[in-house]
Amino acid sequence: MRGKLIVFEGVEGSGKTTQLQRCSQWLEAIGLAERFGEGEKIPPVVVTREPGGTPLGLELRQLLLDAGTNPTRQSIEDRAELLMYAADRAQHVEELLNPQLKLGAIILCDRYTDSTVAYQGYGRGLDLTLIEQLNQIATGGLASDLTLWLDIDAEIGLKRARLRGSADRMEQADLAFHQRVQQGFAQLAASYPQRIVRIDASRSEDEVHSAIQQILRQRLREWVMGNG
Repeated sequence: MRGKLIVFEGVEGSGKTTQLQRCSQWLEAIGLAERFGEGEKIPPVVVTREPGGTPLGLELRQLLLDAGTNPTRQSIEDRAELLMYAADRAQHVEELLNPQLKLGAIILCDRYTDSTVAYQGYGRGLDLTLIEQLNQIATGGLASDLTLWLDIDAEIGLKRARLRGSADRMEQADLAFHQRVQQGFAQLAASYPQRIVRIDASRSEDEVHSAIQQILRQRLREWVMGNG
């Protein structure tokens, strides 16, 4: 089976990083074994993120998320921010995503192209057509096989995120910005219902994880039976 790219998306505080880690543990322990018979090669599970999935990406992540929280750093203009995310993605696709997909890996990625549309498009107000073009250039046309959108009210999510401690550059943006981001994710989910599946992230952590397991069981069945 060709590898699969599964992306976790959502506003700040939606719980996507926690759920991605739990999903990784479940797939490695139980989930993939349920779908692959004895003697079959079970694909590896790869966990990654954007920004920061490569050595170059780690440097870009520090610039993108620390700038504004570090008084010695200059602010980043909106278009410069967009291009930095695109550079991170282009490196990520070529260095990690495409090679691992060729090896048949199940990749769990914390954010991908939809975040750019939601944050830089709806949040910052940059041109959506331009963002689509940049995403195409950065990915070479690589789209997720499944995107799990952890949907939670932006105000609740932001409060959750800020309770964790020092807020990064994105978390410092005002509520109106995060509400526009949430609107972006909702519009994307409506536009791409086959690729993006909404998860009610207002429920307990265990309930959210159970919902994700159910979706993945179904998709794995389809992928294995379809052998592609």
